[in-house]
Amino acid sequence: MMAEEEQAVFIPWVEKYRPKTLAEVTGQAAIVTRLKAYVAQRSLPHMLLSGRPGCGKTTCVLAMARELYGDAISDCFLELNASDERGIDTVRGRIKDFARTLPISSVTFKLILLDEADSLTDDAQQALRRTMEKYSSNTRFCLNANYSSRIIEPIQSRCAIFRFTPLDDAEVECIVRNIESTEGLQVSPEAVKAIAYIAEGDARKAINVLQGAASTGHKIGEDEVLSVSSRARPAEIALMVNLALDGKFGEARKLLDSLIVKYGMSGEDVMGQIYREVTGLGIPDSCKIRLIDRIGEYEFRMVEGADPRMQLEALLAHMAVVGKK
Repeated sequence: MMAEEEQAVFIPWVEKYRPKTLAEVTGQAAIVTRLKAYVAQRSLPHMLLSGRPGCGKTTCVLAMARELYGDAISDCFLELNASDERGIDTVRGRIKDFARTLPISSVTFKLILLDEADSLTDDAQQALRRTMEKYSSNTRFCLNANYSSRIIEPIQSRCAIFRFTPLDDAEVECIVRNIESTEGLQVSPEAVKAIAYIAEGDARKAINVLQGAASTGHKIGEDEVLSVSSRARPAEIALMVNLALDGKFGEARKLLDSLIVKYGMSGEDVMGQIYREVTGLGIPDSCKIRLIDRIGEYEFRMVEGADPRMQLEALLAHMAVVGKK
């Protein structure tokens, strides 16, 4: 018994606090309502769930499967990650073997979840289309994808499509406060705001940041959140951008150096925060367009292997030129 309790303590919070039922899901109210109706009717179509990571796609399907099958879930539900098993052999083998057998439950169909379905090869998707047709009488498919456009049109036409949106800050705060009360934490309002800023609507990222910040104590402030996530304060990034636009390139460059050293940020992280600040600047749209265009160019160069520090400094120099004009 003690061994089980000790093991439970070390469950990652993203799994520990994953909703077990549809009623526990935060956000996506319209989609959750539709899924509840499917469960109540014991009937559902093939589904394609698209949206950014961490917005609840997999959680909703898992919760729906638990409510449909109860104790028989292991016999009637198959979960595969298509980014790991993405070839045609997976469709012809595991998926077809599972789909061809009848369900052992009161529900008349089995359920197959293909996570990261947009990673399937074209050949695998064509084979999956034929499998969906052949076994539609006793098997339903749920395809999760970050980008629905990467799913071939014949599969999309056979599915009810649900588009998941990122969680808003209030929904992220609700998740944080729920964990705070359960774990006995004290999370300051500034820390909650910082978690929402870092998460950008991703519940998984928010929970991971919270767990990382809680590793050093039960009192969590903004500094702990920013430190564990290697992010700068938005106000510091905004100051750097404004210094550059005011033509104070030297001061902006010094602040950039201190941010990289202080927070250990990567070039892509700094660029991402600069982009978020630029979009909210009170400057003419024509200037924003020029800046965003250059941000995209410099980030592409970094992804292609250019030196991050040089690209960031070049961006600040470009901002100084735009500011003067």
